Amino acid sequence: MSKKSLGFAAVVLATLAAASPANALLFDQNVTNNVIFGSGNTNGAFTVDRSFGVELGLRAKLRFDAAGQPQNTFNSNGDGTYTFSAGQAVGGFSAATPVWNFEWSINSNYNGTSPWALNGLSYVIAIDFDPGAGTNFLTFDPINVTAADHSIGDNSTAEGAGVEAANAAEYAALVGANNLAQNSWNMDFFNDGAFSGFDPNDVGEYQFILAAFFGSDQVASTEIDIIVEEAIAVPEPASGILLLVGLAGLGALRRRAAA
Repeated sequence: MSKKSLGFAAVVLATLAAASPANALLFDQNVTNNVIFGSGNTNGAFTVDRSFGVELGLRAKLRFDAAGQPQNTFNSNGDGTYTFSAGQAVGGFSAATPVWNFEWSINSNYNGTSPWALNGLSYVIAIDFDPGAGTNFLTFDPINVTAADHSIGDNSTAEGAGVEAANAAEYAALVGANNLAQNSWNMDFFNDGAFSGFDPNDVGEYQFILAAFFGSDQVASTEIDIIVEEAIAVPEPASGILLLVGLAGLGALRRRAAA
């Protein structure tokens, strides 16, 4: 980037800072203005950073319930962590599909104070593939790509009414004219190459980071941790009935012995 561009970046950030100071992460938030991808997806439970007129949000969601259906269940712990059970999803995409998705929202002008359309900034999303104490991040810019299936809109876009580009030219036009992009992703989508070892049965913790930059200056950043715990076994109905029968029988024997 040229010195002139860096100087402009500093002026823009200084101006925006006066109107929109950087904030600490906010938990269990709605993103502006709606959740615009898919249908039936409710707002809420996002871990959000709002800074310099930019809003970034991340959350986790139960993508596959016991019947393989998506639910608006986010399992937020209220501190930027989300907890789900380990295990391969019923009706998943492959053997590497967990029951949970992670979802992100980028709004480059959530409150009318930012000069940027989506393509006016660069971004980094980091996806951790190591459930242990370390991290193994897959990182890339989710917006400044040739084409993507993100749902795109602006602050007036209704719930579930985001537009998905049909081709590269349409995508370029959309990110140049709008300020809101969202998507819902499963770890299985990226389970390839150096990151092909994901196992939904592993327990541990996965970190996700989303950041926005103007040149080399970070504008906003949010992060979440998804905690995967061992699934709790639920007794089969028949086993429960047998247990009750056994306890009842034991009580009868005790009464007889006491008589």
